[in-house]
Amino acid sequence: MDVLSDVITVARTGRPRSAYVRWHAPWGQQFASVPGSVAFQMVLEGSCWILSQHSAPVRLGAGDVLFLPHGSGHTLADGPATAVTAPACPPDDPELPESYATDTVDRFGQGGPATVMLCGAYQIDPSRTHPLLLTLPDLIHLRADPSRHHELNAAVELLASEMRHPRPGTSATVPALLDTLLMYILRRWLAEQPGRGSTTGWAAALNDPAVTAALHAVHRDPAAPWTVAELAAEAGLSRAAFARRFSSLIGRPPLGYLTWWRMTTAARLLRETGAPLRSIAPQVGYTSEFAFATAFKRTHGVAPGAYRRMS
Repeated sequence: MDVLSDVITVARTGRPRSAYVRWHAPWGQQFASVPGSVAFQMVLEGSCWILSQHSAPVRLGAGDVLFLPHGSGHTLADGPATAVTAPACPPDDPELPESYATDTVDRFGQGGPATVMLCGAYQIDPSRTHPLLLTLPDLIHLRADPSRHHELNAAVELLASEMRHPRPGTSATVPALLDTLLMYILRRWLAEQPGRGSTTGWAAALNDPAVTAALHAVHRDPAAPWTVAELAAEAGLSRAAFARRFSSLIGRPPLGYLTWWRMTTAARLLRETGAPLRSIAPQVGYTSEFAFATAFKRTHGVAPGAYRRMS
């Protein structure tokens, strides 16, 4: 596994949801904030506007992608002056908004020009959210660029086709395409960020070949008895230089990140499998069930067995 793949697979809980929605002008919709979710909306046809009390309206055109990595509330409308309806769900509703239910629907308006949008959302387990997602801004607007990002465009078209014309296998295809789409959104955003030396954080880390090599080693084999010196060798740096660079970009020291990733992986195994603790322990670098259980409780605040029952 590589880091970006793990960002997507480790935190998602339940099935993703999606909707193919045709909004008929005039329309305006406020989407409630849904903590513990990741959402995105893509304009397939027509246009709309992002409305905010704190900034000027922003137009979205066909092919634009709106990515909300923290489930932040937002408002869309066919025009800057259109009246906006109530949120799609109450702010304290733990479920994803109605308009993200897997469906194909027509909504609102009086027969005016249509805006066709593809919406998707994931529920995220906050205890397993990768720090890369935590550092993303509340709203990311990726403008259409037909001459580039062909993979992202293709994923959008495939997902839209499945939503427009459900066929045998669509229920299995849509979640896989949503995973693929989220991967391409993250890839594009990361590729557009400043390179090494101009910023800190995960965007810089994944543009830094040395730190990325060490991260991939940890994600490839979290059970290995890694030392800082061994990770530095993977990075091609001296021990001291590697430790400084890794800590500066990632926000925690190399072995601190290793422990966090081991415990995050263990939480996923406890939640998604029935494997006994004696089987999980060596998969995350512990030679005994007792040592694993102690480390897990220190990180998550509960014993592994209790965590599994709560999940």
